[in-house]
Amino acid sequence: MTGPLALLDSASLYFRSFYALPDSMTAPDGTPVNAVRGFTDTIARILTDRRPSRLVACLDADWRPKFRTDLLPSYKAHRVAEPGDGGADVEEVPDTLTPQVPIILEVLEAFGFAVAEAAGYEADDVIGALATREKDAPVEVITGDRDLFQLVREEPTPTSVVYVGKGWAKAEVLGQREIAEKYGVPVEHAGPAYADMAALRGDPSDGLPGVAGIGEKTAAKLITQFGSLEELVAASSAGDSRVPLKTRLRLSDAADYLAVAPTVVRVAVDAPVEQSGPDAVPTAPADPERVAALAEQWNLGRSVDRLLAALPGA
Repeated sequence: MTGPLALLDSASLYFRSFYALPDSMTAPDGTPVNAVRGFTDTIARILTDRRPSRLVACLDADWRPKFRTDLLPSYKAHRVAEPGDGGADVEEVPDTLTPQVPIILEVLEAFGFAVAEAAGYEADDVIGALATREKDAPVEVITGDRDLFQLVREEPTPTSVVYVGKGWAKAEVLGQREIAEKYGVPVEHAGPAYADMAALRGDPSDGLPGVAGIGEKTAAKLITQFGSLEELVAASSAGDSRVPLKTRLRLSDAADYLAVAPTVVRVAVDAPVEQSGPDAVPTAPADPERVAALAEQWNLGRSVDRLLAALPGA
């Protein structure tokens, strides 16, 4: 049986590895490699537990895209370490994580895993574009970020999220039914309904203010009742009696935010994705000598061994 296409939210996974493992894991030169080892182990677990036939590590070409900040300047603004000079803003990242990212990319390349990004877009957009285009196999999005719950669907290609927000040992596989049960949104379009609910409720971690006074349960109830954020706003503007007066006032006060929120929150499935190569899971490393050299240089021994053992040709 053909396995799924695994789409990795790479930054989400290596950030979680960084915080889950001690920075006492170092290379011979003293460089911390906890994120590298944790990320490498995560791929091994994905191959062992989920058995994908294809895998793409998706990257942020721009973690705070201009098309989103032009609409909503507060979007991820609290994470900016320093404003870009005519270019992309620099994200606040722990000093000991930054030097590990190039090593992670080297490991991916040496093994022969595909990586993908899109100029001016986030990894979420890359994942959304690849998931939407997929016609041949089920898709599993592997992330610790709830934003990607909006991608779950059954047709035309089943897409689910393997959510690792509580670590791989407590990973949850969430499809339409699970998202509907968890958040009280309609099962038949749980993904889009989740995005609308998230826009309405807001998310301080992403700089999304939401609508004051409307929490998650109320947001889910309203989206379920009206079918979409657009329909809710239209009904409220028309004075529909199904929208309580207090809610109408709150929506009216947040009109400017609600006009842009859908574009900011929804993934851009038309992102111009560029991929490094074929996405078939390699049966053996593309460059075994380089894998061995990286393992020695960065003290990745057992993590690399576990990934080698997890390859389908091992």
